[in-house]
Parts: sequence; structure tokens; C-alpha cells
Amino acid sequence: MATSAQPGLLGLAGSAGGEALATNGTASAEGPERPGPLQDETLGVVSVPSQWRGVQGIRGETKSCQTASIATAEASVQARKHVDAEVQTEVPEPVSLPSVPRYNGPRLAAFLRKVEAMVTRELNKNWQSHAFDGFEVNWAEQQQTVTCLHTLSYPPAQEQGLHVTGVSWNTTGSVVACAYGRLDDGDWSTLKSFVCTWNLDRRGLNPQQPSAVVEVPSAVMCLAFHPTQPSHMAGGLYSGEVLVWDAGRPEDPLLWRTGLTDDTHTDPVYQVVWLPEPRHSRRFQLLSVAADGKVLLWQGVGAGRLQLSAGFALAVQQLPRNTKLKKPSRGETEVGATAVAFSSFDPSLFVLGTEGGFPLKCSLAAEEAAVTRMPSSLPLRAPAQFTFAPHGGPVYSVSCSPFHRNLFLSAGTDGHVHLYSMLQAQPLTSLQLSHKYLFAVRWSPVRPLVFAAASGAGDVQLFDLQKSSQRPTVSVKQTEDESPVYCLEFNCQQTQLLAAGDAKGTVKVWQLSSEFTEQGARETERLDQLASEVAS
Repeated sequence: MATSAQPGLLGLAGSAGGEALATNGTASAEGPERPGPLQDETLGVVSVPSQWRGVQGIRGETKSCQTASIATAEASVQARKHVDAEVQTEVPEPVSLPSVPRYNGPRLAAFLRKVEAMVTRELNKNWQSHAFDGFEVNWAEQQQTVTCLHTLSYPPAQEQGLHVTGVSWNTTGSVVACAYGRLDDGDWSTLKSFVCTWNLDRRGLNPQQPSAVVEVPSAVMCLAFHPTQPSHMAGGLYSGEVLVWDAGRPEDPLLWRTGLTDDTHTDPVYQVVWLPEPRHSRRFQLLSVAADGKVLLWQGVGAGRLQLSAGFALAVQQLPRNTKLKKPSRGETEVGATAVAFSSFDPSLFVLGTEGGFPLKCSLAAEEAAVTRMPSSLPLRAPAQFTFAPHGGPVYSVSCSPFHRNLFLSAGTDGHVHLYSMLQAQPLTSLQLSHKYLFAVRWSPVRPLVFAAASGAGDVQLFDLQKSSQRPTVSVKQTEDESPVYCLEFNCQQTQLLAAGDAKGTVKVWQLSSEFTEQGARETERLDQLASEVAS
């Protein structure tokens, strides 16, 4: 409800006006002393227009802006011209074909009957011929020379006068590693040394900057990559320890070590070899040979430790007496081992090179206890089964043929390479390669009649017995000043590569010519003939 006052009533004054307003304009019947009750009433709406709004009015402003002028341009292109041309061939001349006479059936049959016996005889002769046995077509470009692909080195090791004492290729064939140490006289047990690797497939290879460098507290005497793990490698130290590194962990490469315990070698370790476990072909153990006469098998366990799993010792009084040997020095009870090679056909059979100059045929399955006073946490066994005729000095390297179960090579300080059969003591042949020491010999992994030798005169010699059994087929100069070449290894994956390390602290990677990587006809038969010869 809205109650509004009319404009006319606003002009009333005095109480009468108030009373009239209170009584709706009608006097009470009871008089002014007794006012009557109030009543509701709807009146008209009073509006008061706003003078201020009219004065102010509605203000508005108009503004504008201009964008930057838009530049326009027109362009046109012309399509390239097309030219039509015509040629006219010469009018073909009709060629008259001679008529082919119909064959004479009876005469053809008579001819075939006439030559049938002669053709049959020639076919039988060809079928029985062995002229092309073993021949394989090779479409690759023939390489006629042996060339040096890389000359690798580590300057800090060279500054210390360290030698390359061992080289090894990893399982992919793309990485080569070398061990730095010393092979001359002196105590190198506390000499800081290195193990270096180079990835030859990497772009921008720097021959003086290895892909990985491992610092070692003692001279490293030998090195071997793991057969299946591309970055794992084992090394033997001058101090007698055996260590395993992971080159893929540059911050902390050491995986396992033997430590200095009663089981550790007491003389320099000259070779280490990875062997599959007998019951687990995918798991490997590590074999080490040293100048203390012990051959030890190690197994990696927790906490970074190599634990002895089996051991052998070479006691003088237990050597087989099937050949005449020099009398050992007074008081000498052990025979120092310098090299080892395992048969490709019998995983328990191996050959040892010794300081006495005679190779030994040995077996991991030997059960006879070794007669030795050397301390050991496990009983040591006597592995020697057969003694071969000796060299004129210590044997530094042995290598079993990957193509024949009975053949192996040995190289020694007398400058000779001997080819032996496992079945007889005397060598089948003896080759004098140098008037200085021979430090390494290796069979080719792809050619049955090829092997390589490292000379103390600074050269690498390659022999092909199919061409000559007395002189090398190729001799390449590794060092200009005739510093010794101490080690070499064929690449089993990239078979045209051969790595060799020398006393100058360098590793050279040689690319072999095709004549050293392609097997010739009847080559295996020729190897069998060599093995069947009886030594004179």
C-alpha cells in the first residue's frame, strides 16, 4: 500500500489541517477532544521530476584511431616455354629372313647316338673331379696390401715410458683395448698404469684420446674382453692381482678384484682367459696364469670380490717325464707359467707355456693333488698330462688351432715358432722368424694355414703355410727403431683387422689383404696333412 499526500494538502497549516489529514478530511462525530480511528485510503502518485538530471544531460564522446597503412603489391610469373620438336626415323628397310629348313629327325637321332658315349664319359669325369672343391665366389674388391688403419696411443702413458703389454677386441669387434705396463727388468708393482679403449666405429676418432681410460695402481701385464659383455674386461697385474672393469662406467669402472690374500698370485699374472662355466654356458669364470706356477679359476661374487673356485699348481716333481728336460735349479719346486691357450674342441684341455721353455698339455679335469707348499683356501691339483720338447728359452706365447683339435703353436725367446701336435712331443716343424725374442703368436680365426707373430725386432710377420713353410708371406714394420712388438690379436668379427702393441706405447691396427682372409681350396685338407706328419 502506498500513502501519498496530494500537492494541495501540503499547503494546509495549523492543527485543523493536521486533524483533517489524520481523519481523512472528515471531522469526528465525537468532537475534537476524541479523535476517531485511522483508516486506509489509496491516493494518486505524486512524482517530482529531477532538475539535476535535466541540467547534466547525457554526455558522450567519439574517438577514432587509424592502423598503419597496409602495403599491397602485385607480381606475376611466366610459365616456362614449351617447344615441340619432331624427328623422323629412317624408313625401315625390309629384312629378309632366311628360311629355316625343317630338321631331319633321323639324322639328329643318329648324331645323338654317336656322341652319347663320349658326352657321358666327360660328364662322369667332371662329376668325379675335385678341382673346384672349397671354391667360393667372392665379389668383393680384392685388397692386395697390408695397410695401417690406425695408430693409437695415450700420451700420459707414453710419458711414463710404459709399454703396451696386451691388446684385446671386444665381442662386437668395434672396440680395441690395450694394457699399459712394463715387460723389462725392474719392480713395477707400484707403478701407476692404465687400461685404454678406443671405439673404431665412432665418428671423429681421435687416436690420442681413448674412449675410456682406467687408472690402475700397478703395471698391467695382460688383458681380455668378456666373451658376451662388450664393456667388461679383465686384467692381470704385476702385483699378482686380477681385476675386472666395466669400461661403460667411467666414474667407477672396477667391478671385481681378487685382493691380496693367500689365494692371490705372488708373481706377475701373464695371461687371463674367460671360460664358460661347465653347467651354465651363459655364465663365465676367469682363469689366470702366473710366474708363481699357479693356474687359478675365479668367480665374481658380491661386494666386488673375485673368489677362488678352483686351483692348480705346477710342481717340478709332478711333470710328465715323456721328454728330456733341463734339470731345475736347486731348491726350485714350482714351474712358472707364462702363457695359456684352450682347445676349441675340448673345453677342459689347455696348453701352458712355461719359463722352462717346454709347453705342457693340461686338463681342468685333473684330480691328482699338487705337491706344493703354497698357501691356498682350496686344495690345488696337478694339471700337467704331457710335456713337449722345449724351446731354447722361455715360451712367451701359445695358440691352439681353431680348425684342428691336435695342432698348436708356441713362440719363445729363441726366436722360433714351433708347430706341435698334441699326439707327440717333438714339434712337426720349427721356424726361425727372428734372431731376437718372439713375444706373441696367434692363429688366424678364418684361415686354417695362416698365423701371425710379434717380433722383438719391431715387426709383425704373417705366415701362409700354403705358400711357404719357411719364410713369412708378409712382414710389416711396426716400429721404426726396432722396438719390440709385445702383443697382437686378430679381430674375430671384422676378420680383416689385426691389432698389435709395442714398446713405444702405441697400438697399430692393420688391415689385412684379402689373401689372408679368404680360405683357399682344399686348405683344411692341407692342415690335416700337416697334423698327420710324424716329426723327424
